[in-house]
Amino acid sequence: MDFISTCLPDCSGINVNGTDLRNANLSGVNLNQADLSFVDLAGANLSNANLKDAYLYSANLVGADLTGANMTGADLRGADLTGATMPDGSLHN
Repeated sequence: MDFISTCLPDCSGINVNGTDLRNANLSGVNLNQADLSFVDLAGANLSNANLKDAYLYSANLVGADLTGANMTGADLRGADLTGATMPDGSLHN
């Protein structure tokens, strides 16, 4: 998480492919067009984050909080959203 803390709150376009960000607090962070492919975001707080056009290919989002997040155009192919709270507040099965 050290290199992500250097860009906060605007991490648009950052490439953190394959990083361990379990339980990270990324609430309200701008991750527009960020490459989060294969990132472990289990239990992360992504509420109100901007994930527009972000690459979340095969990301682990188990139990993540995505409440209010902008996920327009996000690539979620292969992502595990089990138990994640979705932008509308619903739980993903």
